Amino acid sequence: MPKKQQPKLWFSLPLILLMIFVLAGAGFLSLSGPADKTMVETQRFVIPKGQAVSIIADRLEEAGLVRNSLVFRLIVKSEGVGSSIQAGSFDLSPSMSAKEIAQQLTQGTHDLWVTIPEGWRREEIAQSIADQQLEVFDEDEFLTLTRGKEGRLFPDTYLVPRQISTAQVVEMLEQTFERKVIEGLEAEITASTHDFDEALIMASIVERESRGYEEMRMVAGVLWNRVEIGMALNADATLQYIKGYSSVEDSWWVVPTAADKQLTSAYNTYRYAGLPPTPIANPGVNAIKAALNPASTDYFYYLHDRAGNIHFARTLEEHNANVVEYLR
Repeated sequence: MPKKQQPKLWFSLPLILLMIFVLAGAGFLSLSGPADKTMVETQRFVIPKGQAVSIIADRLEEAGLVRNSLVFRLIVKSEGVGSSIQAGSFDLSPSMSAKEIAQQLTQGTHDLWVTIPEGWRREEIAQSIADQQLEVFDEDEFLTLTRGKEGRLFPDTYLVPRQISTAQVVEMLEQTFERKVIEGLEAEITASTHDFDEALIMASIVERESRGYEEMRMVAGVLWNRVEIGMALNADATLQYIKGYSSVEDSWWVVPTAADKQLTSAYNTYRYAGLPPTPIANPGVNAIKAALNPASTDYFYYLHDRAGNIHFARTLEEHNANVVEYLR
């Protein structure tokens, strides 16, 4: 009997496999279809820069926009659109199929990514944003609204709607400063021996005068040492701030000359000891942390050589020797 039944088992195996494939295919089609055909209203879905497809898929499922995240990932792979999915915001509907959503994510986003580097002054920010494809942003209005707010326009990368108003841009920068500095560095601000407003001014100078967190802490230590003994800061960045934009060099930060040290301005840290009246730029978190918690050092001088390397000195004689060795 077993021998007579064996052919029947072998004969039924292809049918079983076929049924499995049919059922799997039907399941795939079902799971790749709209999450809800009746819900045609769209919702805004934002993809941050660099987010992995797997995370995007999970978020789409959580938002009720696709039935199954794994099926969405398989569709993205089969369509070959993984590398084409853009960062930005998209209006998506549960009535769209997973394939339609995958294709939609490769199309142009409704928003723009705007990057504001650390150490820019507000005029640079205004100029840069005005060059973006924002529909109602006004450069002059921005400068009016940000008067007196230098240092608190937080440098970051922002995803902004093309229709964002000038006032909303300013509010966005200020709110980010509040969140990432006032709230984010609350412990450092409380623990610091330096007044926060003064530390912010210092941070704006440190941002322009150094690079890298450890170097920033050293430069902050040197400059605070000078403040303590009533010595002039002699920071070139403050002269650059006074001079402003150079159309010849197309820059807001032109290398100062010896004559610039005689400029009449409260921001001239060669003529006047102590900190300038306000920040000269908008520093990032590292520069602010360095100003709040500077390195403990007995140096009073520093310079950068032509390769950008920094050299410190305790006395004017040592500093002059560094000038001869590294700059002449």
